[in-house]
Amino acid sequence: MNVISFSRAAAWTGLIALALAAQTALAEPFVYVPLGGENKIVAVDAVPDEIVDTITGLAAVHGLAGTPDGQFLLAGSFETRASGGEAPAKPAGVSEDEHAAHHGAASADARNAVAEVSTVSVVRTADGSVVRRIDVPGAVHHVAVSDDGRFAVVTHPNAGSISAIDLSSYEVVATVATGPLPNYAAFAPGGDRLYVSNTGNDTVSEIDTARWIVRSNTVVGGSPEHIVLSRDGVTLYVNNVDDGTVSVVEVGDQTVVKTIRLETAPHGIDLSDDGGTLFIAVLGGDKVVAIDLATGAQRSVPLAPAPYHLAVVRGTGKLYVSSADEPKIWVIDQRDLRIRGEIQIGGKGHQMVQGAGG
Repeated sequence: MNVISFSRAAAWTGLIALALAAQTALAEPFVYVPLGGENKIVAVDAVPDEIVDTITGLAAVHGLAGTPDGQFLLAGSFETRASGGEAPAKPAGVSEDEHAAHHGAASADARNAVAEVSTVSVVRTADGSVVRRIDVPGAVHHVAVSDDGRFAVVTHPNAGSISAIDLSSYEVVATVATGPLPNYAAFAPGGDRLYVSNTGNDTVSEIDTARWIVRSNTVVGGSPEHIVLSRDGVTLYVNNVDDGTVSVVEVGDQTVVKTIRLETAPHGIDLSDDGGTLFIAVLGGDKVVAIDLATGAQRSVPLAPAPYHLAVVRGTGKLYVSSADEPKIWVIDQRDLRIRGEIQIGGKGHQMVQGAGG
């Protein structure tokens, strides 16, 4: 009896240990990196800074965002086809009628209105499978998901618009004309507002997501691209490529309250975990800059060649910065900007997103 009891106890101890290990694994921060022309996404475990998985079969994947629960990625393609062209293959586990509902033949009016479409793929992070493919009117550059998980938005630079996808139905519920060359999008907390940078006319559009209309446009610097919104939803930071500046916008009254000068073209931008430091990849100057938002003090580290997309890896004290010229990511310490390592990713890293481990 004692031997049997001990064996059962050992078995239960082992099961508990396995469960705890599984929970720990799921809590590990993963960073997903789309590789554009390589037609794939790599998943990086941000603890050892190693690639642990590769998701293939995603044409020209540039834009990427994740759902708040970490279960899905929304991957946008910059590759287009004629709107009446061949629809994407049916994902595994989706019935024929479901697939037809999302990719049925377009009407003549719709075909005339939308000359080209691209595909947004919904990818399950647990196994890398594509569970839905959604056609949108134009090439996709960047993607954003609201913090309540209700909507995804994709930008269409070549069409001067954004598309909104209802994530409960996987239907495109609105296409909104913003300004020329819409580049990046960011949702306000709660998802009731959306901000979109328009590279072609130096503005940021504020969109009401209840009615999907543009409420206002704010003039910022020259050729605004990447943006990041403070966690309280009060302040928007906008990278202006032509000016070599960052516009600081108070979104309540849509006013530029400050302009930060960087001397040359910025690209990726993000905020530290506590929101007190702004990190910027200065593509034109081969460096990463950290700005203390309380004092305005700047510090930087040389980083060559061509620092491109930048992402704060939450809870790790790290920055990931991709190179526009080499197939790698630099791992940077947030505190002192020391280079902690490099990750060879096999392509050009675009919009990085942090999610749960698998």
